[in-house]
Amino acid sequence: MYVGTTIENIPTILNLDVMKKILLLTAVSIFLASCSGVKKTQEAINTGNYLSVIQTSIKNLASNKTKKSNQPYISLLEDAFKKNTERELSNIAFLKKDGNAANYENIFNAYTRLKNIQEQIKPLLPLRIVDENRNADFNIVNYNDKILSSKKQLADYLYSNASNLLANAVSKDDYRRAYDDFNYLNELSPNYEDSRIKIEEAHNKGIDYVRVKLINSTDKIIPVRLEDDLLNFNTYGLNDLWTEYHAQPMSTVKYDYEMEVDFREINISPEQIREKELVKESQIKDGYKYVLDEDSEVVVDEDGNKVKTDKFKTVRCNFYQFTQSKSAQVTGVVSFIDLNTRQQVNTYPLASQFVFEHNYANYRGDKRALTSDLISMLSLKSVEFPTNEQMVYDAGESLKANLKNIIIRHKF
Repeated sequence: MYVGTTIENIPTILNLDVMKKILLLTAVSIFLASCSGVKKTQEAINTGNYLSVIQTSIKNLASNKTKKSNQPYISLLEDAFKKNTERELSNIAFLKKDGNAANYENIFNAYTRLKNIQEQIKPLLPLRIVDENRNADFNIVNYNDKILSSKKQLADYLYSNASNLLANAVSKDDYRRAYDDFNYLNELSPNYEDSRIKIEEAHNKGIDYVRVKLINSTDKIIPVRLEDDLLNFNTYGLNDLWTEYHAQPMSTVKYDYEMEVDFREINISPEQIREKELVKESQIKDGYKYVLDEDSEVVVDEDGNKVKTDKFKTVRCNFYQFTQSKSAQVTGVVSFIDLNTRQQVNTYPLASQFVFEHNYANYRGDKRALTSDLISMLSLKSVEFPTNEQMVYDAGESLKANLKNIIIRHKF
């Protein structure tokens, strides 16, 4: 039976046509994106970036190795795996022939990379190349013995090299390099001979020890608790591997540097009370009155009730705001001195300020003229001003943060 096109089924036909176009465009976009990905991966092979090709191919095949659009990645993976293996083994052979013990790390890392790549490919096998009717060829080799052998050679070399550095060090940097080697050795082969003992020795000898000196060049007394806070380096959270600060110098330690915290000025303002007067007026309800008409008769509503309206009056209030204030400013200089050369290494300015301020108020007149924020101030009373010592301590609170920033910023 023939069905003609009618006005009623035109939208359906148009919708189907639009949907087909959308599906076609989507398919084309996916295809082009896939082609672009394959092309970039092929370019990576051509430029010798085999590891990138291997990782990209494994990622695509792991999601769906039988997907038709992923077929090119099987051949790319096969090719990249072969070329990468050849290059790694060729490089290993060259490093071994060179005979330099410093090459042991590169040899160990190369064997480890070869094994890791194989371990990523194994779960995907077999990988079928449909067009060639064969499985991709991956020559899987057991590198365990070579890894263990090169690891042993590397560990022996690290221990020997670090031990020589430790024994013949002429600078802090030598101790720190020995520490890094021993640490690497401990990660590679935990508890290798006496490596842990030598790690501690290298660390202790590689530390810069800094004694801290507090100087008061002002005519004011610095609160003892402020000194204690500033010199309590355990609370600074510095976590510096190679620097230790001692506020209480130890006779058994040879100090490399001195950090002087010199207070130059402590300025404290006089106690002040400022007064500000505000005059407030407001219209408030003051009962009610009856509404009168033109004949001065009381207006009644449709129920016969007299119509009322609010009556207002103006009230006035004098509001007195008082502000207590006092400020303290502390300035100083932080200096670092090399105790070996007796030369000043660097200086940094140190400054902090603290302002005490307290508001309270009272009034005269009708309080109803005041706004709620002004009324809330009436419950506040004057307080005692902080002592000069307290002001200096409060100003010194931010000094600690400033001092910490200086210590972090300064590198020996």
